[in-house]
Amino acid sequence: MKTRTMVLCCLMGMIFLAIPIYRDEHSQAQSKADEPSLKIGVISIQRIFLDSERTAKYMKEAIAEQRRLEAQLNKLAKEIEAERAGLKALKPRSSDYLASVKEILEKEAKLKAQRDFYKLQIELKDLRWNEELYKDVLREVYEVAEQKGLDLVFDKSEPEMPTSSAIQLQLVIRMHKLLYSGGCLDITDEVLARLDKEE
Repeated sequence: MKTRTMVLCCLMGMIFLAIPIYRDEHSQAQSKADEPSLKIGVISIQRIFLDSERTAKYMKEAIAEQRRLEAQLNKLAKEIEAERAGLKALKPRSSDYLASVKEILEKEAKLKAQRDFYKLQIELKDLRWNEELYKDVLREVYEVAEQKGLDLVFDKSEPEMPTSSAIQLQLVIRMHKLLYSGGCLDITDEVLARLDKEE
């Protein structure tokens, strides 16, 4: 009888101890179920910059403009070359010779200034274009994320490997933040289609 009572008491004690554990586990499971889970999207900004129709159009226009500018510079360079060849026909130290040398040097300075200016002009135009495209991408990402009910959107662009130096590798490692995106909604195609539709 005493043994039976002791076993019964032990069982009752275990049941009483298990109730709070069950309650805690159940309440934790319930609270996890009640917590809203984040909906996460990803996008490849790199792919958008490479594959958009806007990029193709800009590149075509930029190449045409660059060829036009190079043609102007080449024309001036040929004029300078012809004038340098013409110096051989003039007597050194003559006033005609000095006037021709002065004109050649002025044209060479003009050629260098135009080269420097065109280079800066192209760089600034590229910078402005990239900024505008990125702002448009951000706007489209925001709108698509709102429509899809996404809480976060990360860039999933892959870093280019191999790198040319240890410094570049360190920069890639520092900049590449999203290492895995399994199960996240990829909105790259949708954003790309919306951007191309604007064109």
